[in-house]
Amino acid sequence: DVLGEALATTHRVLAIDMPGRGESEWLADPNDYVFTTYLTTLVALIARSGAATLDWVGTSMGGLLGIVVAAQPKSPIRRLVVNDIGPAIEPAALDRIRGYFGLDPTFATYAEIELYVRSVSAPFGHLTDAQWEHVTRSNVRQRADGRWRLAYDPGIAVPFRASAAPPDLWPVWDAIRCPTLVLRGGQSDLLSAATAAEMGKRGPQPAIIEFADVGHAPMLLSPGQIDPVTAFLRAAVEPPSAAESATNG
Repeated sequence: DVLGEALATTHRVLAIDMPGRGESEWLADPNDYVFTTYLTTLVALIARSGAATLDWVGTSMGGLLGIVVAAQPKSPIRRLVVNDIGPAIEPAALDRIRGYFGLDPTFATYAEIELYVRSVSAPFGHLTDAQWEHVTRSNVRQRADGRWRLAYDPGIAVPFRASAAPPDLWPVWDAIRCPTLVLRGGQSDLLSAATAAEMGKRGPQPAIIEFADVGHAPMLLSPGQIDPVTAFLRAAVEPPSAAESATNG
């Protein structure tokens, strides 16, 4: 949302709570928390928005969904930003995520759940207290009995835990043709440096920006992380200056 606010002067911003997350409804069957459901939801949203083209910023799962949509023939994606995810995912990172994903702990106080969020989200890097407060408030809810819980359906982990090794998405990546920017946390255990380097050589041959002292994933809360994204996306909407026009003409 901080990135969305920064882009609001040049873009119409759609910030999406995927099914089972945030303010969106929970699905009746947890086995429906899969890519086919998410892609159908997003394609319907794009159609409902009336937008002929769009820019896509996706972190982790959102990045994978963006990769799939961008690879389709006549994709509406004009520019793609992929945040700390790629066609190959490190198994050790998936094992780490399985250790806490889908758990439904509750806490007596907000202070307790904030400490929990800081613990499981430590790879986000060195956030300020105000940023941690923002991340926590965005991701927790208070129950009717006064206790605090995470703002997602624990059922989203059912198909995730049942899945085997992640699919090889390199052929999908190779089909992307739109301008693309890849962001990577310098200490990410999900997107390896080797995979990021290979991404730069194949498919859309994106620019790659690495943020030091950050794991999975850069939260895009600070100017140092936000500015490269806004510059990349605004390059598609801002007209060239008179000098640039003369040079290019």
